[in-house]
Amino acid sequence: MAARIELSESASKKIAGLFAEKALSEQAGLRITVQGGGCSGLSYHLSIDDETDRFDRVFDCLGVRIIVDKKSFLYTAGLILDFDEDDFNGGFVFHNPKAKATCGCGTSFSV
Repeated sequence: MAARIELSESASKKIAGLFAEKALSEQAGLRITVQGGGCSGLSYHLSIDDETDRFDRVFDCLGVRIIVDKKSFLYTAGLILDFDEDDFNGGFVFHNPKAKATCGCGTSFSV
C-alpha cells in the first residue's frame, strides 16, 4: 500500500464535528502543511480548505477529506493524526514516522 496520511477515530470525530458545526461544503477538507519554524525546525499547520491543485495529495480517511501539498507530503507520508481528549493537554497529536526529534509541545519536529 502506498504511503498516506491516516486519522485516528477520535481525530476523525473531532474534525467531522468541527466541519458540521461550521456547516462546511462536502468539498471541505483538513489541509495539513509543514512550514519551517518551531523549536525543532519544522512545524505542522492545520487549516480548513475546500480547494486543491493538481499537485495536492487528497485522502479520504474515516469520512474526512485530508489535503496535503506535495512538499509537505515529503515530511508527512505515514503520519497518523490523533486527538487527545485530556482536559489539560488535549488537542491534536502527530505521530510521524519520519520525525527524528520533536519538541515538548508536539507541533514541531525535525527529520
